[in-house]
Amino acid sequence: MRPDLNALLIGLLALSLTACSEMATLPVSAGSGPQPTLPPPLQTMLPTVNIAPAKGWPDGMTPLAAQDTRVAAFASGLDHPRWLYVLPNGDVLVAESNAPPKHEDARGIKSWLTGLLMKRAGAGVPSANRITLLRDSDGDGIVDLRSVLLAGLNSPFGMALIGNHLYVANTDAVLRFPYAAGETRITAPGSKVVDLPAGPINHHWTKNLIASPDGSKLYVTVGSNSNVAERGMAAEAGRAAIWVVDIKSGTQRVFASGPRNPNGLAWEKDSGALWTVVNERDELGSDLVPDYLTSVRDGGFYGWPYSYFGQHIDQRVTPPQADLVAQAIVPDYALGAHTASLGLASAAGSSLPAPFTNGMFIGQHGSWNRRPHSGYKVIFVPFANGKPSGELPIDVLSGFLSEQGDAYGRPVGVALDRRGALLVADDVGNVIWRVTAR
Repeated sequence: MRPDLNALLIGLLALSLTACSEMATLPVSAGSGPQPTLPPPLQTMLPTVNIAPAKGWPDGMTPLAAQDTRVAAFASGLDHPRWLYVLPNGDVLVAESNAPPKHEDARGIKSWLTGLLMKRAGAGVPSANRITLLRDSDGDGIVDLRSVLLAGLNSPFGMALIGNHLYVANTDAVLRFPYAAGETRITAPGSKVVDLPAGPINHHWTKNLIASPDGSKLYVTVGSNSNVAERGMAAEAGRAAIWVVDIKSGTQRVFASGPRNPNGLAWEKDSGALWTVVNERDELGSDLVPDYLTSVRDGGFYGWPYSYFGQHIDQRVTPPQADLVAQAIVPDYALGAHTASLGLASAAGSSLPAPFTNGMFIGQHGSWNRRPHSGYKVIFVPFANGKPSGELPIDVLSGFLSEQGDAYGRPVGVALDRRGALLVADDVGNVIWRVTAR
């Protein structure tokens, strides 16, 4: 790289890190709950950048657990653990994964800067591309056996067991593997069920999945390929959507469209409805747009890219689509702006004390573009009669940020183990935390 160009890029990075004075004017709580405050959008010359540098946990230190609960490491020394799945025999699967190598998306100054910023946030490590099995044989809450169940995957994320087959969502396809209860390694090759949108530009690479209650279908999340369709809608084909896939035929259709980047999926125990958490758009200021938790309607449209949180029009998107905006569903529950809410698990079967018995656990990976930071915690949204009942979420785990703004860890996937304890994947701390009743 030429010295003058190198100096320019470094200068732009420094400017993006230090020169932006835009600050939130509202607390995170204002953008949370069933009726969040949505101030006017704020567009600045440079996007807000406020990275929490990834440091890892000091020896002997853990997150802070809610009253009447305790937290301890279930497994440590992992390689960027992102997502969790608990098998019927109690074995825990963890996807050790990160973004696939970038190709066309890495071109240009903005992409170069983004890569450096993500590395600073702990997201720049190569993907281990494996699923590791963790087993607590003696029931003491600490893993005593670990084995690579599947290797050589392509940025794996979601997992689901249906009968004698384990389904894995790679970044570019859903694969099916034979599985026998209790085995610790799968060597048989996987068969492809369906291709997923990926390609050389793969902006939101994580693909999650969940099985239908009868085991005949998979619901698969596919995030957008941009912030607000700046590459055009042709680049968004099949994206910003939740698919439903027939596992026998591999046929698929869009079940719901317009959630910008859906990740976690869970079935609500009383209504039987499918719920998801969604990462919303950026570059409208620190107070916009709230991520959200919502039930998912077949055929429903959730706004992206034309509007947010119902019919709030995003003026950056042209041409506008008034007919679609008129159909946009208002999400059930806001989770705060830029919290990066990713993990989702129903409290059904929880052994934690009240109030953590009816509702949803949510892993918030944490902001990199809000000042001050938001997220970096695990929260709980209480439910009653199949719907969120609390005005504000309740903290389950906090303390992931130091007083200096460094990240000890970043929570991602959440799941209940066979004994009802909450497991939390921490991809900066490289730990699986386990939360139990005190």
